[in-house]
Amino acid sequence: MVTPLIPGTALRAPRTPHTPPRDGALSVWPASTVPLADGDLAVGGVSLTELADRFGTPVYLLDEAEVRARCRAYREAFPEAAVLYAAKAFLCRAMAHWAAEEGLGLDVCSAGELELAVTTGFPPEHIVLHGNAKSPYDLQAALRLGVGRIVIDSPSEIARLAVAVPEGSRQKVMVRVAPGIVAGGHAKVRTGTDDQKFGLSLTDGSAHHAIARILDQPRLDLVGLHCHLGSQITSAKPYLAAVRRMVGLLARVRDQHGVALPELDLGGGHGIAYRPGEPVLDITALGPRLRAELADSCAGAGLPVPRLIVEPGRAVVGPAGVALYRVLAVKRTGHRTFVAVDGGMSDNPRPALYGVRYAPRLVGRATTAPPTTTTVAGRHCEAGDVLAGEAELPGDIRPGDLLAVPVAGAYHLSMASGYNLVGRPPVVAVADGRARLLIRRESLDDIRGRDVGL
Repeated sequence: MVTPLIPGTALRAPRTPHTPPRDGALSVWPASTVPLADGDLAVGGVSLTELADRFGTPVYLLDEAEVRARCRAYREAFPEAAVLYAAKAFLCRAMAHWAAEEGLGLDVCSAGELELAVTTGFPPEHIVLHGNAKSPYDLQAALRLGVGRIVIDSPSEIARLAVAVPEGSRQKVMVRVAPGIVAGGHAKVRTGTDDQKFGLSLTDGSAHHAIARILDQPRLDLVGLHCHLGSQITSAKPYLAAVRRMVGLLARVRDQHGVALPELDLGGGHGIAYRPGEPVLDITALGPRLRAELADSCAGAGLPVPRLIVEPGRAVVGPAGVALYRVLAVKRTGHRTFVAVDGGMSDNPRPALYGVRYAPRLVGRATTAPPTTTTVAGRHCEAGDVLAGEAELPGDIRPGDLLAVPVAGAYHLSMASGYNLVGRPPVVAVADGRARLLIRRESLDDIRGRDVGL
């Protein structure tokens, strides 16, 4: 079984650290964003109005330089760790290629994500497979393709995986632990507590029981522990608490089984700002603090320091994305102004799922009209289809205007649906003044082609 996820690979070394975006109204936009005449903006040297005219709307753009810079920032902040990009945030062949070139591994949650990455050329030994309910096909694909690690999330996976591993082979695995820490920007994205579907509880002993069972399986090679506390965490404190609890479990494993596990994966969930002024997690400060806490905790327990693994997703790709929509209608009812656009919850369900708030901006037209508080609504047949509530937009907003929504790179297209049979938008990469299509628009022919009978 191939083993890396550790240094000594062909992946590119880190280069220069990322420079944080400037302050002000554009603080949450890609660093390459530049105001143009007539109210337009350029990202990656490409005019947003020209991009919308060329590719239509809705459309997503990704600033390649921003993605790469954020990958390098993680390599700088965690120089001795394995940094895995969390593919669930957004994955396409180009994204896998950028991550590999910048020296990141990959964290996937399904055979689909895994096979797309491997068939793109991503080295499978640098991939970790997660999931609270992995299907037999997921596990078979992971073993067939030689995935670097499989994270065991439930007791039933232990026997199922042990039987599936070919005779004479050993699969490297980790155990996902729920350390009993409450962290995250919303109840629906808090995954480190005991009362949710992920992992095995540290509190009730489930995690240690699973570890003991895995150590008895000759075809499973337990290399470490994993935990993921949640998403949109903006303080280092939960991660430091997780280090202490996880090192306590590592010490217990050493004491009871005589095994010093060599890896500790602290997951991701690093918070970013969706609107100017919102807090973010400072990864430049987080890296040294985690390393110091890990070293101190291990020294106190008499343990060797395990290899640290982190799994950023949103913090890598989220701020590199911009969504463009065309205004279809403006409706004023009582004290509220609704601005309806040509996308909605089928291409971004996050506001409906857990109330995320964005800061859309009128682009492509200069105006001196004072701002007014508006609700940017989607086109779908749901009252909850709102892309941005309480958005400040010019009072003369009108049909045909172009709206740009920053911080749209993560959990938009990856969570998109076929609701109302509205095709999913395309994704366009911008870099050095050029735009190229990464994912084409889903057409009615695509939708009809899946409907195979009457």
